[in-house]
Amino acid sequence: MINDDRIQLALPKGHMYAAVEQLLGDAGLAVQGNGRNYRPVCADDRFELKILKPQNIVRMVELGSHDVAFAGYDWVVELGAAVRELLDTALDPVCLVAAAPQELARDPAFFHRRLLVASEYETITRRYLDGRGADYLFVRSYGATEVFPPEDADLIVDNTASGRTLRENGLAVVDTLLRSSTRLIANPAAMDGPKGRTIAELAMLVQAVLDARCRVMLEMNVAGDRLPAVLAVLPCMRKPTMSSLSDGTGYAVKAAVPKFQVVRLIPELKAAGATDILEYPFSKVVL
Repeated sequence: MINDDRIQLALPKGHMYAAVEQLLGDAGLAVQGNGRNYRPVCADDRFELKILKPQNIVRMVELGSHDVAFAGYDWVVELGAAVRELLDTALDPVCLVAAAPQELARDPAFFHRRLLVASEYETITRRYLDGRGADYLFVRSYGATEVFPPEDADLIVDNTASGRTLRENGLAVVDTLLRSSTRLIANPAAMDGPKGRTIAELAMLVQAVLDARCRVMLEMNVAGDRLPAVLAVLPCMRKPTMSSLSDGTGYAVKAAVPKFQVVRLIPELKAAGATDILEYPFSKVVL
């Protein structure tokens, strides 16, 4: 029986799980399980966890048997689910593409003949093909869609991270239909009810971890006469934190900066007069 007082949080089975588990752990909600248990335990007892296939998660959140979940955006679109997206984690980014054998994909008349099309994504596939005015027969696949052509399908619609599997099976991308990633979604009634505050706090903590992953802290000493030059090249979230050195000869300066800028920024700070530069990560950024 479901405990109505606890937040029912669904986690995706399969390749998405490891990244979501790490994200929750970094947010302070460690997931405790043995990898085979579909009902792991959360370190925060306000949450009751269950692992489900991503395809099932979206519908279960819509129906209200789960309050909040991590799920792929592709399945939210495919199922047309009435759920509320709280944030895009940007984890496990994929593209949903239409692909065909390379020789067929180059044929200008490809869409002017009857096509046999295979996919797990029936709604998205039919919408795409109907929009092109294509004549087609649809076959539902249950994984490994890329192996269907050429004998069992002329065209497939499938998700791909890099396109490598498609290329290894002799397929070429014809169109990109959708860009997807792992999203945090919630049941609207749960968000608007007594559980809404706790779910919003979960979203805040997850977002704080994601923001922290994009930044590092830089700390340095700066002589008084070099401070304007250092501050001119130092990005920060608002203003850098500064304090006077004990001997009064300068300042200790620190700022949270975008991680991708560090490789360029540290040499620039050094040239501007910063010394004793330290770089270190942090776990959360709450804006």
